[in-house]
This record gives sequence, C-alpha cells and structure tokens, in this order.
Amino acid sequence: MASSLTLTDAPGRLVAALNRPEARNAIDRRMVDELHAVCADLERSPRTLILTGSDGVFASGADIAELRERRRDDALAGINSTLFARIAGLPMPVIAALDGYALGGGAELAFAADFRLGTPRLRIGNPETGLGILPAAGATWRLKELVGEPLALEILLAGRILSAEEALDARLITEIHAPEDLLPAAHALADRIARQDPLAVRITKSVFHAPREAHPMIDQLAQSILFESDAKFDRMQRFLDRKKGS
Repeated sequence: MASSLTLTDAPGRLVAALNRPEARNAIDRRMVDELHAVCADLERSPRTLILTGSDGVFASGADIAELRERRRDDALAGINSTLFARIAGLPMPVIAALDGYALGGGAELAFAADFRLGTPRLRIGNPETGLGILPAAGATWRLKELVGEPLALEILLAGRILSAEEALDARLITEIHAPEDLLPAAHALADRIARQDPLAVRITKSVFHAPREAHPMIDQLAQSILFESDAKFDRMQRFLDRKKGS
C-alpha cells in the first residue's frame, strides 16, 4: 500500500507532504499512524517540521467514509486529537504551508502548527457541526486562542469558511504567497529558525506554551539553563567582536 505522506529531508528540517490525491488529502487512520512515525523521528532527532499538502490541497478534512463508521470508543480514544497534540508538542517549530482546502481535521492539523502560511486560494474552517459532530481535535480551544472568541464561534457554530485574506486579517496565517512560492517561503522561514541557537529555540517554544500560572518561575529556570550553555557564550562573544570591529 502506498504511503499517504511524501517525506523529504533537508538540513535542519523535514518536509511532510500529505499525499492522498484521490481523497483530497483527507486524514484517515493510515495517515495518522504515519504522522505518529514522523513525530517519533522528530522527537529522537529534533528539527523543524514543514507540513504541506499536494495537488493544490492541504487537507479537505477527516476521511468522512471512515469517520462515518467511528463510534463512542473511537471518539474517547482521541485518534486525531492525540496526534495533533503530539505535533504541537514537538521540540522544534512546526510550519504549516496551506494551499487550497484546509477544512475540518485539516484545519485542526494546521492549528497545531506554530506557523501557518497560505496561498490566495486557501479556504480554512471547521464545518463539522453541519455533519452532526463537533471539531474535537483542538479547534474548540485552539481556535479562540488564535483568532478570538467571536470569530471562532462563527467558524465553529455557523460553519464560516475563511478566505486567505480573511485568515490573514485574523492573524490565523501570517503570510500569503503564490502557490509556486509557498514551499520556498516555508523553507525561508525554516532557514531563519535554523540561524537561531537550537537549544534556545526548543526551550523558548516550551516556555511559550507553558500555562500562565507557571510564569515567571519557568522563565527563570529556563534562562538558568541557557545561561550555562556554550552557545550563549560563543554567540554573545561573536556579537561583541562584531560590534568592536564595526
């Protein structure tokens, strides 16, 4: 059976392209399992993940034929939510490069990323209530953190689908690029991340996602680790040397 992902390694990053063209990249159990394997790789060998689609589609949603057969125990198992939480918790940043449809589970996968870039033909939202279910893989809480409660409720309860410009205005995505420029733009962002100290990036991501009540203690503890790192001394010395030479 063919893989539902196309994986490409590059320096400091891994590109995972969803590749089920016959189903508009709908997320099925096989894709979930393969994305778990990607996570296991990135947990062992931390690097930036670029998630993208294929054939002008990111992910049209969950596989409805498969979803139709799921029952209570499947919901309680959190098949998609467990995966998306694992993706959100990866050590290094996750970039979602979104083209065409990013709907339902596809939108929730995008919400789990740290960065979202889009194309002019992006359409993103959560139409689950129209199918008699709710978006249970992160949208009910991640979306209001990303765009605010009023717009999140319109998306979740009234089925509003955002265009690329609307998503940009809401800061759900941060950049719009022509389809042929989307993946290069994601790589350019990954390049900027790669220029930072990897340990500082990992720790900053963890601190950023810590609960409010953990601050400022967690910031101070994290900084105490970085203050002892070789990279801190080396990078600061290079900065001072450049300043002295200018």
